[in-house]
Order: sequence, then C-alpha cells, then structure tokens
Amino acid sequence: MENKIIYLKDDLTDNLKFKSPIAVDTEMTGLSLLRDRLCVVQLTDGTGNIYVVHIKPPYDCPNLKKLLSNSNIEKIFHFARADLAMIKKCLGINATPVFCTKIASKLSRTSTDRHSLKALVKEFFNVDLNKEEQTSDWAVETLSDKQIEYAAGDVLYLHQIKEILTEKLKREGRLELAQKCFEFLPYRYEMDLQGWGDEDIFQH
Repeated sequence: MENKIIYLKDDLTDNLKFKSPIAVDTEMTGLSLLRDRLCVVQLTDGTGNIYVVHIKPPYDCPNLKKLLSNSNIEKIFHFARADLAMIKKCLGINATPVFCTKIASKLSRTSTDRHSLKALVKEFFNVDLNKEEQTSDWAVETLSDKQIEYAAGDVLYLHQIKEILTEKLKREGRLELAQKCFEFLPYRYEMDLQGWGDEDIFQH
C-alpha cells in the first residue's frame, strides 16, 4: 500500500474518519516544557494517509483536539511522555489511551540499550531513518518538503513496531506491566508539567 502525505495548516479537515489505533508524533520548538511550544502533529491510522498538521497559538484546532482526546481511539507514540506533556500544555487535552513503543522496547528488549525510533526501524525493517530535519525550525510559516517528509517518517512504522513489541512483551510475560506503565503516563507527564522533572520520588 502506497502512503500519501497530506500537509494541513491549523487543523484536520472536517469529517475525517480514523480507525483505532492511530500513530502520532509531534514536532516542537524545543524540548523545554517551560519555554517551548507545539508546532506539528503528524498522525496516521495505517490505512494509507499520513496527515502532517502544522499548528500555532492560539491552537484553534477543534478537529485535531477531538481526535486526540477520543478515549475510544488508542494512540501509538514513541516516548509518549514528552509528546503527551506538550499536547496537554498547548492543546489542553489528555491524548489517551496510549501505547508507547519506547516503554515497550525497554521492557521487552532488555539485551540492548538501543531503544530510539531510529534503532527500532533499523533492526526490524533494515531502514535508516533520515533524522537531519529533527532540529530544524518547526515554527516557520510553511514547512519545507523535507520537513514534511521527515515528520511523516516518524509515524510510518509505529503500527508495525507496536505489533512486534506486543508479541515480545507477551513472550516475556510483561504485557500487563507495560499496560500499567502506559496508564501511569498521565500522572508522569503531569509531574513534568508541575516541575518535578526526573526527580525520583520513589527513591529512599
């Protein structure tokens, strides 16, 4: 199946239908929850179209917010903690329920410390993701073709990665543990938003 990349400004178009789960990623001006902001949300339900939605304050994007906050649609993220926190900060919604491929990788692939999206795509599909645009200026008025292609690439493999990692979690008897971690994410990113960062409150 050939994938089509659709670039949109400000919001998803009306009356789009998505199957669950959807793969989601974001691009931001930076990684600080204090000073930085959300610029792009890219998503796909794996049936062919990848939507790259370019947004800016005051974030008048009701269709996007409705989709991401739909509790009947699972969202697949890689390192969901960061994306979810920025979505909550800028869009004011909880984009749950969630499957995080980074958490799933860390729980099921304990023989390695290589858990980046790039590493997973290389191992599972022998594809080298081009990450050159990762630190480009996502707050520009119009995204370049390279930026759009990069953004789309970050959600292209997430459905397949979820399937592979789910089987590994089942094999290791850790699927329920992973699900509990996913359910805890709203509390974890709320702590991030309140300034707790990486402080381990469970430590002695």
